[in-house]
Amino acid sequence: MLERGRLGPGAELRSFRAGRGELHRQLSAKLAALGRNLAARNRQQAARARHDMRAWQVERRKRTRHLIELGGLVVKARVVDLTGDDRAIILGALLWMADKLKSNQGEQARALWAAKGKEAFAVERATDAPTLSQETPQDRA
Repeated sequence: MLERGRLGPGAELRSFRAGRGELHRQLSAKLAALGRNLAARNRQQAARARHDMRAWQVERRKRTRHLIELGGLVVKARVVDLTGDDRAIILGALLWMADKLKSNQGEQARALWAAKGKEAFAVERATDAPTLSQETPQDRA
């Protein structure tokens, strides 16, 4: 059996008395390693969250891209410039378009607008220029 050194609250086995500094150093090293391990785990979880491709996230990204593309069409048609970025005017014009498409002239409007859009895309592809000419409504008058 190991002998005891002091008696009382500070009593310890003799085998530990000489190595108190070493035990403290080892404990400190273990705690530091644990902290590094936790930090590495948190970094790994954050990286996984950034690149997580769950179905709902994929769908949300698709929808976001689609909405951005539609907004790009509004900018290409210079609607934003022509309306002074007035959202009420833009929404009103889109609602008017929707009503027109629902009316008895819907098919005629759809055919006309599709032809104009295809022509604008063809011009853009051929010239790498903006979709519409730079003329403003005042220039046409």
